Amino acid sequence: QVQLVESGGGLVQTGGSLTLSCAASGRDLSGYNMAWFRQAPGKEREFVARASGSGRNIYYKDSVKGRFTMSRDNAKRTVSLQMNSLKPEDTAVYYCAAAGYGDVATTYNYWGQGTQVTVSS
Repeated sequence: QVQLVESGGGLVQTGGSLTLSCAASGRDLSGYNMAWFRQAPGKEREFVARASGSGRNIYYKDSVKGRFTMSRDNAKRTVSLQMNSLKPEDTAVYYCAAAGYGDVATTYNYWGQGTQVTVSS
């Protein structure tokens, strides 16, 4: 059994920064992809970033490249998402996910409860 718990969301002005964290417990996830997804009201859940099991390979949604940085610490069993230069269109509930393939949400087996990020204009 795996539990993922996100933290760090909040309200920030356009151009501001937030760092999201995700703490994993239960099964060892060091051999599995971990990812961040987000879902805005009325929209489908979309891929934001993912890290390979080692954390050496990290991929981003085009619209967040250069602004968001994902990192992974397998020893601490955490992943984080540093978000800079935030825009109103980044407003969404952000989810941490584990043990999936690529950018496809439906392939991920484990999900956190989500944390709200709101960027005011």
